[in-house]
Amino acid sequence: MKVALTGATGFVGSHILTELHEHGHEVIAILRDDSQADVAKAHGAAPVVIDLYDRPAATSLLADADGAVHTASPGNATSADLDSAVVDAVTAAFAGTGKPYLHISGEWIYGNNTAITEDSPIHAPAMVAWKEPIERRVLGATGMRGVVIVASTAYGDGGGGIPGLLLGSPRDEAGRLIMLGTGQQHWSTVHVADLADLFRRVLEDDSARGRFVVGNGLDPTVAELTEAAAVAVGAPGAVPGSGEEARARLGDSFAEVLLLDQGSDAAKARTQLGWHPSHPSLTDEFRRGSYRR
Repeated sequence: MKVALTGATGFVGSHILTELHEHGHEVIAILRDDSQADVAKAHGAAPVVIDLYDRPAATSLLADADGAVHTASPGNATSADLDSAVVDAVTAAFAGTGKPYLHISGEWIYGNNTAITEDSPIHAPAMVAWKEPIERRVLGATGMRGVVIVASTAYGDGGGGIPGLLLGSPRDEAGRLIMLGTGQQHWSTVHVADLADLFRRVLEDDSARGRFVVGNGLDPTVAELTEAAAVAVGAPGAVPGSGEEARARLGDSFAEVLLLDQGSDAAKARTQLGWHPSHPSLTDEFRRGSYRR
């Protein structure tokens, strides 16, 4: 397939690019400017610089692809506008073709829930409340195969923003890492290579539709993760923090999603697509793997 991919040089997108390239797909890396073109080429993609807000240009480019995957996000107040612009372009380009469009989301939209499935009610905190209306447009679009991949916290290969946040936790007077909140909340996690594997499986399987929740089923507590992160950075351990400390450090909206208690096991992906995570857990990666310093 010829696949148009946004965010191809980002943490998740670059792993999807590698996965698709290794399985014989042709990837068009949609970039904002030329600065990352060489990186995309090195990973086997054909880079194309385009303004995704230019709907005619974006629609024309997408119409030439057999499918599209959207993972790009500026991570700021313009994120909703970008997602909306991409969905506008892809629904125009793919209308009546049956082509697949994969749109990334995140499990934070479900709020506190330790048994998240595709049918769970959405209780999105303020930081991600804008996502669900856009995803409804993807899933409701006619004439194309719209799929929303609801990813849990992605990690692996020494990268990822949330693992980096734990590694950079503030320390107490004894040098121990301070947890986000009490540390008793669970996080659903997935290795980025396993996540990329799922994206490919969904893209290739015409029966894959709707939402796919993706987590490896381990659901460690933040206390377990921070204690493992302490090993990675050579700290003498970790101690509980508080919600107040987390909000003061990160702001109310970001702290709210990080204090959520969540878990998932990707039952639909396992049953329908034969997907099974094969990489080490985040705690193992912290203690013995790619995050060790």
